[in-house]
Amino acid sequence: MLGRRSLFWKLAVLLVGFCLLMIGLSYTWGRHMETQNAFLSEPARQLLRGYAAEAEQAWNQGGREGLERWLLDMRQRESGWIAVLDGNLRPLAGARLSTEEIQRLTRLRGVDWPMSRRSVDQPWLRLPFPQAPEQGMLVIELPQRLTPGQYRLFWRIITNGVMPGLFTLLLCVGLYRMLIVPLNQLREQANAWRADQLSARLDSRTIGRDDELGELARAFDQMAERLQGTVALQQQLLRDLSHEMRTPLSRLRVACEGETDVARLRERLERELDCMQQLVEDTLQLAWQDAERAPMNLEPIQLQALWDLLVENACYESGWAAQRLQCTLPASCWVEGNLNHLAQALENMLRNAIRHSPHDGVVRLSGQREGNHWQLFLEDEGGGVDADDLERIFAPFSRLDGSRPGDGGFGLGLSIARSAIQRQGGRLWAENGQRGLRLCMRLPCVDTEGLAGKPAAEKAFTVLASASLPAQGSSPI
Repeated sequence: MLGRRSLFWKLAVLLVGFCLLMIGLSYTWGRHMETQNAFLSEPARQLLRGYAAEAEQAWNQGGREGLERWLLDMRQRESGWIAVLDGNLRPLAGARLSTEEIQRLTRLRGVDWPMSRRSVDQPWLRLPFPQAPEQGMLVIELPQRLTPGQYRLFWRIITNGVMPGLFTLLLCVGLYRMLIVPLNQLREQANAWRADQLSARLDSRTIGRDDELGELARAFDQMAERLQGTVALQQQLLRDLSHEMRTPLSRLRVACEGETDVARLRERLERELDCMQQLVEDTLQLAWQDAERAPMNLEPIQLQALWDLLVENACYESGWAAQRLQCTLPASCWVEGNLNHLAQALENMLRNAIRHSPHDGVVRLSGQREGNHWQLFLEDEGGGVDADDLERIFAPFSRLDGSRPGDGGFGLGLSIARSAIQRQGGRLWAENGQRGLRLCMRLPCVDTEGLAGKPAAEKAFTVLASASLPAQGSSPI
């Protein structure tokens, strides 16, 4: 379906406008040049009027004989037919007129008239005496050298050849700027990607276009940003993973070299292997979430029921009392999301809140509806973090408390949670609350009409019960 600002309409308007402009200019300019080439030039008119003044002067000074002498002199200057006539078209001097000449006198022209080029013979011009037009007139055959349109062929070449060529060249320049320049930029960006220059971006004027090429340019830039982010994340994960793996490997080497008790050595090996396995799995999961772009299967989820299940698991792992994990969300809080990914994100956030809370602290889940979204808040009482670190806590392998890798997590839980929330069309960010850190989520809501009669936790329990949740004593994320 062609949009209102489609490139097709731009090209159609450009080409139709060009054609109409060419037709209009060719017609107007051609008519103008034809008209200009049909009239005598001003010097020619002045020369012919001067001849009429001379004839009048010769008539006034010498009468018929003076006029005869002047005609004799004129026939030496001009080779065409010439005569001086009175108002009744009778000669004032010279021989009598023949029948053919009398017939031609009926087709006399003024010097200001267009000169017809259809006739083979030169036109005859009527020039009245300047001072006394009623006394007589000069009738002269237009001299060949004064004939207008001497450069008619030149102007036809200009009108029908040079001007269309120039306008066509301008059209080609416009089409080049409209089509070829953006395509060249796309090609240069693709070449930059091939040369591992992932930071290359298109010109803002190309991105700002509102046609198909603009959409393609924006898609190219989004793809470049996505590719650059993915490559940077994978490189960072590889560097961090190699760094994090050195610590348990070093502990294993020390244990193997210094431990003599086989039972204690086996226990140490199992603990360190579990730590490394959890680290590798979490890293691979984060990399998979960043690389996977297939659309998720979204469904209505009641957060209150999901929270109850997560609280049961958290209490089993941490030993907390269920009263310390409070939820003030109403039963009408239904959001649209993927159950497994949302459960994993909430679980990681809950574990992070428990880990950083004091021994008698409380974790609260609250929220409110804002339009078509639910704004959710998970707040602990751990004292919060510095304002400069509110975004850094979502970076992979970020630990603000300086804990040893594996002790209290690897710094991947919040990264995995943010990635999972974003893939469901939501947002996750952090801010400092009154007593601790507040994790804020924004998820699309679902109308509760038609859902009230369904068992609230039936589907959540069914799906989560079959998921592989960490057992008691495992390392929290």
